[in-house]
Amino acid sequence: MRAVVYERYGSPERLELRDVPRPVPGAGEVLVEVVATSINLSDWEGLHGSPAYARLGGLLRPRRGILGSDIAGRIAAVGDGATRFAVGDAVFGDIMPRYGGFAEFVAVPESMLAPKPAELSFTEAAALPQAAAIATHAVALAKPGARMLLNGAGGGSGSLAIQLAVQQGVQVTAVDNAGKLDFLRALGADEVIDYRRDDFTRHGPYDLIVDLVARRSVFAYARALAKGGRCVMVGGTARTLIRMLTAGALLGVLTRRHLGVLFVRQGPSAFVPVAERCAAGEMQVHIDRVFPLDQVPEALAWHGEGHALGKVVVAVRGE
Repeated sequence: MRAVVYERYGSPERLELRDVPRPVPGAGEVLVEVVATSINLSDWEGLHGSPAYARLGGLLRPRRGILGSDIAGRIAAVGDGATRFAVGDAVFGDIMPRYGGFAEFVAVPESMLAPKPAELSFTEAAALPQAAAIATHAVALAKPGARMLLNGAGGGSGSLAIQLAVQQGVQVTAVDNAGKLDFLRALGADEVIDYRRDDFTRHGPYDLIVDLVARRSVFAYARALAKGGRCVMVGGTARTLIRMLTAGALLGVLTRRHLGVLFVRQGPSAFVPVAERCAAGEMQVHIDRVFPLDQVPEALAWHGEGHALGKVVVAVRGE
């Protein structure tokens, strides 16, 4: 089969399209013929081996040579003991930390997958799992009427979180670069901020801050929070992560403002409800661009450099 492989951490130029052996599903696993896969921040971090936590699977070299965690496709084979799906079934899911989505086939535990809603294309389904889980967990922290700030709001997780929050009656301030502000307004954001021209931590106060690309000090976040407010980071630098878990916890005790990390539960229960709402027309899946498999380096660069409005998807084969 064809797969996009890398052997060393670095830039997208490290990626190569190669012929590799097709995987065989083990006990409790299924083999998925991948139709589409989407780009996530975890792919960008895994490619570069940065922040430091991205190297947990391999300190000097990547342990898994094929990235890609959000997939949609059809069951091609069933391993021993796997009973949830049959050959030909359309499925989708987040296969992190297994990875392997940038390939024509991938073998994964069947528990990671869910039936693809018929109303969604494979391209749309591939754009949802990881982003939907993050958006769901983030918005669950906000009560109706709360003031929520979302930094890095123009990507896949942000575009879903804004829609969920607005439907829940949350007041949303969305932060990203100037080229994405009209997109954020169209999603329903009450206010928008261009982070290149304005410091969002000098606005507020906010009841909830969700930072998808965290790199600010805990004191800056605390300044922007209302008393009793909460700030959680989802992605960002290792330094910010450590500060959130240490100084952030201490600062929270002193200021009654809670700072920490958003821990996202994986699995179908975390993303299927949003997929069902998209299938019913209650929410939209925003796809910025679709690249073929042999252009995964370009797809990763487009996403990693912050250009995408919503999700970037890789079409492995025709639907």
